[in-house]
Amino acid sequence: MPQAPVPTTVSLSALRAGHLTLPEHLFVTDADPERRNTVPSLAFLIRHAPSKTNLVFDLGVKRDLSGYAPAMAPHIAARQPAGAGADAEDDAAASLRRGGLDPATDVDFVVLSHVHWDHVGTPADFAAATFLVGSGTLEVLRNGAGPRYPAEIFRRDELPWDRTLELPPVPGRANGGAGGYYETHAPRHTPMPKGSLAKLPPRGPSSVIVDGRDGGASCAWKPLAGFPHTLDLYGDGSVYVVDSPAISTATSTCWCVRAMEFAEYPDNQGGVRSVHTDTEVARTTLDGIKRFVEAGIELEGRKFKVEVVVAHDAAWAESNRGRFWPGTF
Repeated sequence: MPQAPVPTTVSLSALRAGHLTLPEHLFVTDADPERRNTVPSLAFLIRHAPSKTNLVFDLGVKRDLSGYAPAMAPHIAARQPAGAGADAEDDAAASLRRGGLDPATDVDFVVLSHVHWDHVGTPADFAAATFLVGSGTLEVLRNGAGPRYPAEIFRRDELPWDRTLELPPVPGRANGGAGGYYETHAPRHTPMPKGSLAKLPPRGPSSVIVDGRDGGASCAWKPLAGFPHTLDLYGDGSVYVVDSPAISTATSTCWCVRAMEFAEYPDNQGGVRSVHTDTEVARTTLDGIKRFVEAGIELEGRKFKVEVVVAHDAAWAESNRGRFWPGTF
């Protein structure tokens, strides 16, 4: 008797992964310059039923704040209160354990949206996981990315190099850049090294392609729902990585819902900047996200609404407690 096909399903849960305090005027237009908000740094657990694998998206704030590069100390001091709560019980690893998963053995993949301090967390907790990062990330950890992201604010040993894979460069951009600041300071792609212990998600016909195998890396990125470059991570339409150039918190675009219209402020070099890597490119990306939310998405003839979950949205975290692991969306 033929076996019934395995349904393509995933479950999604939010994870508490620390907190930090932000001056509102740097993020929200026309905000009170004295107002500061303590906000979460959320991570997310995706459980892929067909392959029985667990993926964690972003890791939040480090459990031990002394684990950052020394040059980050003044910045982190200005973001206090920050950390993982009393007794470090609100970091990503502790959140998983409370729901019955061991981060050291039960997590197969960690996807990092980017390597800012409030998203990189404590990678050593995930001793068996493969880390999937954007093209150029390892170069950023080695050498920085221009004056806004100098090498001294990163740790070269932040990620396990023998278990880290860079996703393919996005086609049509020099070294993965997107114009402006990106084109000038675009970090180089680091190919998968020989002897790597990294593993790929179970492969499908349009799954992730690394380093040009199976027809070239460019065919991994495909348009979807108005986004020009998306990557079908498992090859079955269940989990997509969406290229979001210049957005500083690619987890979900911004730190609170109002920051979809972000603030601009002096860059101390005679110009104006925002929290995003390149303001004009970020504006284009956010416009695309807003159109996506308004239009929804149609898959296999069915129309679905879109929910944007924001990495640093305290109001969402407070009103959606049942969606935190072991709860689900």
